[in-house]
Amino acid sequence: MTPPQLIDPQIRALSLDDLQHCADLSQDRGWPREDHKWGLLLAAGNGYGVDAPDGQGLAAACVVTRYGQTHDTTELAAIGMVLVAERYSRQGLGRRLMAYVCDDVLKGIPLTLNATPYGRPLYEELGFATTGRGEMLKGSFRPDPSVPGTDALPVRPATAEDLPRILRLDAEVFGTDRTHIIARLPAFADRLVVAEDHAGDLVGYAAIWPNMETHVIGPLIARDTSGAQALVTALAATTERPLRTDVDVRHEELRDWLKDRGLESITFNTVMTRDLADLPGDWTRRWAPLTVAAG
Repeated sequence: MTPPQLIDPQIRALSLDDLQHCADLSQDRGWPREDHKWGLLLAAGNGYGVDAPDGQGLAAACVVTRYGQTHDTTELAAIGMVLVAERYSRQGLGRRLMAYVCDDVLKGIPLTLNATPYGRPLYEELGFATTGRGEMLKGSFRPDPSVPGTDALPVRPATAEDLPRILRLDAEVFGTDRTHIIARLPAFADRLVVAEDHAGDLVGYAAIWPNMETHVIGPLIARDTSGAQALVTALAATTERPLRTDVDVRHEELRDWLKDRGLESITFNTVMTRDLADLPGDWTRRWAPLTVAAG
C-alpha cells in the first residue's frame, strides 16, 4: 500500500516521549535502534521531526546538540541522527528538515555534523564543507601486553570529585563548554575512567557505554597515544562485548593498534562544518567522540 504523500509537512520539536518513535525510525532505515543513545541526545539536546501522515510514528527526525551556550549565544551546534523513513524517502523531506534546522533554528551559529556518503551531497548543497574524517572500528578486543601499565600512567575509575576536573579538561580539549553532555556520563556510561600523571594532574579520561550488542568507547581524551591506549585497555577489561569506537583518521598509530588488537574497519564518516573553518579545540588530544551524532 502506498503511504500518504507528504503535503506541507509540519516540523515540530521532539521530546523524550518520542524516544521509541525515534528508535523505530532508526530501525526502519536499517540502523540499530540505539534507544540508549537516543535518550541521551533528546535529554541533552533538541530533537526535531515530522509526524508520519499514515499515523505510524515519525516520517523524519534529527537532533541538535548545542555547545558553549549562554542565555543569548551558542558557540557551536552539532546536528546528528538525520533520518527519513524509507516509505517517505525521495520526497525532499530530509532537505526540508535540514534547511529548517540550519537556516531557521540555528541561523548564524557555526555548525558541524558527521556525514555518511549518502548524506554528504545534500550537506554540501546546504553550505557544509569537509574538514575531517573518522573511521568506525568494531570487534573483540585482545589485550596488548606491551601497553604501559598503571605504574607508567595511572588509570582508575572516576569519582564524583573528579567531575569538575573532567569538565575543565574537556572544555580545553573540545574547545567549548559541553557540561550538559559530560555531566551526564556517570549515569549514561557503564564505566568512566581517568588518567593522571605522576604529579596527580588529570591528563585524560574516557567512558564506555552500552549500545545494543556492543560497548562504545567515547569520549576518549588523552595526552598522547600511549595514554589513549591505556584508557582503552582499562575500559576493554570491563566488558566481554565487542567494542566500537570512532577514531579521527589523523591518529594513525592508535587506529593501527586497535586493528592489531582485533577491531576491524566498519565505515568512514566525513566531518563537515558550516560557517567554521575547522572544529575548535585540540584535535591531538581528542581521539574519539562520545558519539558522532553529537559532534
